[in-house]
Amino acid sequence: MFEVKKVLLVMFLLFAVRFMATVDAKEKRQWKFDLGSGELKNGYSLVLPETTYGEGIEYGLVCPDGVLKPDKCKGSNKLTGDCISSEEAFYFLLNIKEGRYKVTVTLGSNEKESCTTVRAESRRLMLENVKTAKGQTIKKTFIVDVRKPQINDSLRVRLKKREFGSKNWDDNLCLEFNGSNPSVSSIVIEEANDLPVIFLAGDSTVTDQNNEPWASWGQMLPRFLSSDVVVANHAQSGLTLISFKYQNRLKKIVSEMKAGDYLFVEFAHNDQKKGSCHVEPFTTYQDELRFFIDEARKKGGIPVLVTSTNRRRFDEKGNIINTLGDYPEAMRQLAKEEDIPLIDLNAMTKTLYEAYGVEESKRLFVHYPANTFPGQEKELADNTHFSTFGAYELAQCVVNSFQENYPDLKRLVNSDFKGFDPARPDSFSDFNWPLSPSVDLVKPDGN
Repeated sequence: MFEVKKVLLVMFLLFAVRFMATVDAKEKRQWKFDLGSGELKNGYSLVLPETTYGEGIEYGLVCPDGVLKPDKCKGSNKLTGDCISSEEAFYFLLNIKEGRYKVTVTLGSNEKESCTTVRAESRRLMLENVKTAKGQTIKKTFIVDVRKPQINDSLRVRLKKREFGSKNWDDNLCLEFNGSNPSVSSIVIEEANDLPVIFLAGDSTVTDQNNEPWASWGQMLPRFLSSDVVVANHAQSGLTLISFKYQNRLKKIVSEMKAGDYLFVEFAHNDQKKGSCHVEPFTTYQDELRFFIDEARKKGGIPVLVTSTNRRRFDEKGNIINTLGDYPEAMRQLAKEEDIPLIDLNAMTKTLYEAYGVEESKRLFVHYPANTFPGQEKELADNTHFSTFGAYELAQCVVNSFQENYPDLKRLVNSDFKGFDPARPDSFSDFNWPLSPSVDLVKPDGN
């Protein structure tokens, strides 16, 4: 009897060891970095100004236009007693597999005040103008989607030419630290694949625009959401419902979708154009939308329809002219028929543009005089694609719709979001967007 008990005890201990090893393995799926020249905190990897990211390097820093400098170490805290700062934007990159990651950063400087904006991958806004006094540190957490074109061994997303080299599809997680004396003392990255996901399918008005001065509401959305959800923006410039499918982008989304995830769908700008991808509002357009809806539902996902943004075109009385025909109304009717959430961005942008008026509404779009950006010899005047300010305002329209209409989405909104009225929008003078180093003067596909 004693021998049996002994054997059982040994088996229990072996099971316990294996269980703890499994738990430890899960807990070890995180990366901890201590930035600065002070004493290294146990369990963290040291990142110095000279820890430069490059080919064959797992992690490191890139500072395109400035000089990285370590703050002097003060106090006994090994982690927050020192940091790395810069007078210009700088990047931290980590080679990592596809997935969702919770990122916790500690911001602030011992030597002077700091105001840090954090963007991820292709300029997705994560943290906005986090201010710290001299000697103060603040810890912030956000979620980043990291993806690659592969779907399975034989299938991959058909990327457009302009997407090659994009931070959205490469082999690393990229964080941009920008602002006035951006200062970082630690970065902790850990897997977060169990969180709900908001997948975005759309065109140039939704996508993560890679370069200044372009932007879209999808890349501003993470800033207004809590760390209980991740935004996976699969939209791309110039696409339609049909081409999005043809390029395997919907298959990519469906391959990753789990029950309770959301699929936001916004198309019409390019779908209304004549050609092989053209669809008619109340027939083939609705049919294609139903396909997206059905694919999401098969995986237990929740489809959400988003009516397309208005173009900036006014009549002589200062009212927005509808350039999208019956497509917005066709989507409204389909959402009602299918009993699914509708975010009527078309109606909200009409109100928004008219609130700013004919001239001031130019600030919402890429309207810049010549020589605003390096190498820009001609004026930029685009009435479809948004500036960073315009994209920011549209994202607030979307989030406000969460709060007012859909309790399940409302719970995912960041606690500092106090609502937004497109009839009483923000003043441009209050908007602070430190420019990213990357600039492209070529208009995105689509119009």
